Amino acid sequence: MYYEYFKVAVKNLRVRPLRSWLTILGIVIGIFLVTSLMSLSEGLKNSIMGELQTMGGDLIIVMPGEDMFSSLMGGNDLTDADLNSIERTRGVETIVAMPWGAEIVRYEDEAKTILITGISFERAITLLKEDMGWHTIEGDFPRSGRREILLGNLVAKNILPDIRVGDEVTIKGKRFYVSGYLRSLGNSQDDSMIMMDLEDFRLVTGKREGAPMAMAKVVSGFEVADVVRNIEESLEETRKRRVGEDTPSFSVLSSDTVSDMVGSIMGILQVAVFAFASIAIIVGGIGVTNTMFTSVNERTKEIGILKAVGAKKSDIVMIFLFESGIIGLIGGVLGVILGVATSKGAELILAYANQMFYLEAHLSFFLIFFGVAFSFFIGCISGYLPARKAAMLEPVDALRYE
Repeated sequence: MYYEYFKVAVKNLRVRPLRSWLTILGIVIGIFLVTSLMSLSEGLKNSIMGELQTMGGDLIIVMPGEDMFSSLMGGNDLTDADLNSIERTRGVETIVAMPWGAEIVRYEDEAKTILITGISFERAITLLKEDMGWHTIEGDFPRSGRREILLGNLVAKNILPDIRVGDEVTIKGKRFYVSGYLRSLGNSQDDSMIMMDLEDFRLVTGKREGAPMAMAKVVSGFEVADVVRNIEESLEETRKRRVGEDTPSFSVLSSDTVSDMVGSIMGILQVAVFAFASIAIIVGGIGVTNTMFTSVNERTKEIGILKAVGAKKSDIVMIFLFESGIIGLIGGVLGVILGVATSKGAELILAYANQMFYLEAHLSFFLIFFGVAFSFFIGCISGYLPARKAAMLEPVDALRYE
């Protein structure tokens, strides 16, 4: 019986192909948006969370500003007094300040503007290797006083592709030698940087003190939350003595806290993305309803004949539900295929672009199944009222309809 319903539904859809495909297109657009945007947003979330998880759980991030976002946007720096205060705090093993700036780097006949950062490698080498996953593919980390630089992975591969360990570059008229280059750190911003000793950085850039952020490693045996409070108290005292401020203007966050914040923000973003895409699906569903009502009006006499020869109300309902369900199903399948292709295409394009994070589209079986099932469900729901209207027609009235 269900096969007969299916044959009748397909036959009716093929009678008016243009209207059927235009209705299907409305569903395709909605499912395409859901699949592509959800897969890309989930991929972005995984990329950011993976980057944060490379940091050890015993790291604390200190930035100027009342919260993380004002810190990132404010353009202020922690002073040397702030950094010394953090380093003297109880429970802090060591700190790493990483000032940065863009400079023109000359290699042979090439001149490229590249972001450089200064690091005190002698103090930070253990933290960089064990807590942040910094490891060289070739060569070694720079040595103090040797005018050496360490290249990010993309600098060695794309920005200056012919450069080798031991080669000489010129920055602000000063010669430096390549000591090594890093494996990928997981995001193109870090992979596109050049790292040098802190003193060399200050000599090149003229930035004699301070840094836009610092990372502190907690002494083994101390609770991270306790050390966070200790750093806050130390910085509050330092700021009050220096400028007489009662309100602290810095943010002290553990790596776990940052991960939780980013995870929450990305979760909200995904909900917003799904809500936005669902609007398109609802519009597509309204289109299905309109098409099915039109179909009922056009086939009123046909419905009367079916009921006159013994068709039940349930048979009429099923025929129209099958039609609307097929519209939703075809739209869902095509929308998922288009969404998957778009997501993978965006992934390939972004792989060659200078984006902050390496983005891999996350295409789960659940997302694909949900896209198809949801579109079928929307199609059936959209076709219910027209199907019910068709089923309630009286045979005599339907046969008289012109």
